[in-house]
Amino acid sequence: MHFPTATPRPWRWARVAATGSTPAWRRSGVVAADRTPDVAFRVGSVNRMTRRHQQPVHRLHGVSSPRRRAPVRRAAGRRGFTLVELLVVIAIIGTLVGLLLPAVQAVRESGRKATCQNHLRQIGVALQNHETALRIFPTGGNQWWTPPNFVGGRPATGVQQDAGWGYQLLPHLEESAAWAPPGSDDVSRQTAAIAALVAPYFCPSRRPPQAATYADIHYLDGRELTHGLIDYAGANLGGNGLLVRSGSDRRAQSRRAAAVTDGLSKTIAVGEKRLNVRLLGKWQEDDNEGYTAGWDEDTLRRTDIPPQRDHRGDDDGGEAFGSSHAGTFQVVFADGSVHALGYDVDPAVFDRLGNVGDGQVLAEGDY
Repeated sequence: MHFPTATPRPWRWARVAATGSTPAWRRSGVVAADRTPDVAFRVGSVNRMTRRHQQPVHRLHGVSSPRRRAPVRRAAGRRGFTLVELLVVIAIIGTLVGLLLPAVQAVRESGRKATCQNHLRQIGVALQNHETALRIFPTGGNQWWTPPNFVGGRPATGVQQDAGWGYQLLPHLEESAAWAPPGSDDVSRQTAAIAALVAPYFCPSRRPPQAATYADIHYLDGRELTHGLIDYAGANLGGNGLLVRSGSDRRAQSRRAAAVTDGLSKTIAVGEKRLNVRLLGKWQEDDNEGYTAGWDEDTLRRTDIPPQRDHRGDDDGGEAFGSSHAGTFQVVFADGSVHALGYDVDPAVFDRLGNVGDGQVLAEGDY
């Protein structure tokens, strides 16, 4: 039997493959498409091509369609800090800084204290060199108002020098330019020597090298002068220490090493002096004439007064030894050794350490 063959349009086969719906000509019974090999082959071919290439069916048969839009990719959102998280981070950083800052300060203070110790060691070596060169230790000078005196344009030495030990040690500290400055007359030389800043005479825990400028009617005829200051003082104002009072108008003998009967290793020569740190750089009774002062609390202190730490009050250092270090202050003995003494040192022991010949026996553990 011959069956009439209808030529189906391509889009109808596509519709069968894509939607699965039955065309009207198939529902009407005109042709049994499912039994027609030609139709089945075409529909199956279309389905296989569609699955294989994953393309719309209408493109396989050249049917035009609207342009497909490319998918829009959205950038992944970035999550920021919340206020609570930010506060927590700040709190943690603040805690860490609070823990680290004291440690950093302690390390810095340790370095400054070591520098101060080195300065005292230099002073101790200069004392020994002075004693070796002149057979005597330097003196404490004459008066607070007596500036360095010169003989024939050169500084006077030994008991003839009116300035204190700080000035007398300069050539042994490699500070000859400050000890014998050039000048047209003695006044110009004195002015230059008084203004000199000697680095080993300052403790970095307290201040850098510093000077004070003022005029005093009792000092060099009231001229306005700059005075290089000092952080160390000799022992002692009581008159029984290593440094004695002398000058051009005095008949006094300086200490020889043999005169220190208690022993050079048991006698304080120079130590840190107590100051009012609130008034540093300003005029105060024990920090104004500076390192050249003769027999004055600027350059000498007492060992019969217990040592104390620096303060911020209205008065001065009270002729006491002391420092800006926490817990201890440092001294150099007559043999050149440097020691750190506590502020709680026995007052009787401290007084004996400043006396060159009290006859009292001291062990190192006593101080």
